[in-house]
Amino acid sequence: MALLLELQRRIPDGWFLRRLMPALLFVVVAVVGGGQLGHRKWDDVGLARDRIAGALPLNGGLTADGAATLLLVVLAAVAVALALPLGAGGVGALAAGAWPWWLASLARRLTRWRVRRWTPPQEIGREAVRARAAGRELRAARLDARRARAAPLRPTSPTWSGDRLRAAEQSARAETGTDLPGEWTRLLLEVPDASRAALGEARDAYQAACEALVWSVAFTAVGIWWWPAGLGGIVLWLVSWRSLRRAADGLCHTAEAVVALQRTAPPPPT
Repeated sequence: MALLLELQRRIPDGWFLRRLMPALLFVVVAVVGGGQLGHRKWDDVGLARDRIAGALPLNGGLTADGAATLLLVVLAAVAVALALPLGAGGVGALAAGAWPWWLASLARRLTRWRVRRWTPPQEIGREAVRARAAGRELRAARLDARRARAAPLRPTSPTWSGDRLRAAEQSARAETGTDLPGEWTRLLLEVPDASRAALGEARDAYQAACEALVWSVAFTAVGIWWWPAGLGGIVLWLVSWRSLRRAADGLCHTAEAVVALQRTAPPPPT
């Protein structure tokens, strides 16, 4: 426990709470749930408590074996936490539509499927107006929700987030005449501190959603040996996927607003 408290004092709060603590929870669930309980004794809380207490005896002080076990658990959690950004980067790339060559065939099939299912948001809005005029409020509400989720342009990416990011790039190109990725570094250097902070928070929210998706996959994998972890991973996946869409949309709205604000801002005094 003292080791964890010392780590908390020395590690930035964001990294500690968002990466190290979930990594520690994952390691405990994988070792105790997947390695000790299994499917047959999935709800044996007493066995889980005994296993943890046997590995980390606290009465009379921590033994050498207990200290070694605690150190191994902490090291495993740190290793998982350090590997998390790599997995999140891969998820972020897939969500943005930047699929690797060996997934190109799947990406094309998903894009074609999304094109077949796509309806322009304006058409959905008109259908909602007609449904509301006919007194079908429930259908109108569903159509309004669908319109809010619909991609603004004809899908060209296997993911909704990829289309939303491309729409933001087109908006920035129309606003500035330049490509947003190419101007991103200059934009960050020139915008005021408040705008830079807003962009940083939006990008951090997108990164956090990607990391949550990685955790959902990891916990679902542990469900092979302990099914409650798999159930939790599936629930986390559903929540994280919606969070990723909201984070991507928020990032695009923030970038578009900053670009527009930067274009209309008066030139600095000479």
